Amino acid sequence: MKSISKPWVAAARYVQGAAFLLFGLNGFLQFLPAPPMPDAAAAFGGALFATGYMFPLIKGTEVLTAVLLLSNRFVPLALALIAPIVVNIVAFHAFLAPAGMALPLLLLATELFLAWSYRGVFAPMLKARVQPDGVPDSAGRQALHEARA
Repeated sequence: MKSISKPWVAAARYVQGAAFLLFGLNGFLQFLPAPPMPDAAAAFGGALFATGYMFPLIKGTEVLTAVLLLSNRFVPLALALIAPIVVNIVAFHAFLAPAGMALPLLLLATELFLAWSYRGVFAPMLKARVQPDGVPDSAGRQALHEARA
């Protein structure tokens, strides 16, 4: 990573981490008033809350990833954990509550920027075919077979 981009990566981590810490903790402590929502958005939020586990799972994941991002620990793991939540936040606002799109778009931008910044870590996950550790690939099996013959 170029040294000029390091401050931008840190800034993106702090922005995303602070946002998810604030809104994740708010999910448990309700210290920010909830803005009025359109009927469909309120119904969706109510359904998540009614499950008894989904809302705490989402908010707990937000808090966990925020702590990881802010502490600069396990950042790729945090990005992978929060990615589906970011996608759902953007989709929620795009389809159910479009008035509040600014923050979701900022979160999407920071997620994409950070994922790009850590792309070397994610590259192995994007290979079409891989072998688990300790299992030789086809070339390794061929060499093993030739060694036995």
